[in-house]
Amino acid sequence: EDVMASTLIVYGSTTGNTGYMAEAIGRVLGAAGHTVTVKDVAGVDADGLCADYDVCVFGSSTWGDDEIELQDDFADFLGDMDKTGVKGKKTAAFGPGDSSYTHFCGAVDAISEKLTELGAAPIIDGLKIDGDPHSEQAEIESWAKDLAKAIG
Repeated sequence: EDVMASTLIVYGSTTGNTGYMAEAIGRVLGAAGHTVTVKDVAGVDADGLCADYDVCVFGSSTWGDDEIELQDDFADFLGDMDKTGVKGKKTAAFGPGDSSYTHFCGAVDAISEKLTELGAAPIIDGLKIDGDPHSEQAEIESWAKDLAKAIG
C-alpha cells in the first residue's frame, strides 16, 4: 500500500527535552515516509484531536518523587484524553527521565496505561530516556525506526 500513515506527535515539555525528543522522532518517521505533525500539548484542544490521524504518539516528562507527576500542560491533557478520539488508533508514548527517581519515566507508564484504558493500546513499548536526550540521539532514532516499522 502506498498511502503512508499520518502521525500526530503531542508532547508536554518544560525544559525543552521532551520537545527535542518529539522533533527527533518526527524526523525519523518523516524519513520513513510517514506524514508527521508535531504539536505542543499546551496549544492543543483535546476534542477530536486524534480523529484525522492514523497514529497518535504522546510524550511527557516526569516530575515528583513520591508519586508520578506529569509535565503540567500534559497532566491537564491526560484527564481529557478520552475526548481525543484515540480509541482504536495506533499509539506510543515517550519521555525523558532521571533513573535516580523512584518512578523513572513514570509519565510514559501513566500515558500507556491511559491509552490502554481508552482502547488504544500502544503498538510498541514506551521510550524512556535517562538524562539528557541530546546525548541519546542513537537510542531515540532506533526507537523511532522500530515505531515506524510497527506502524507498517
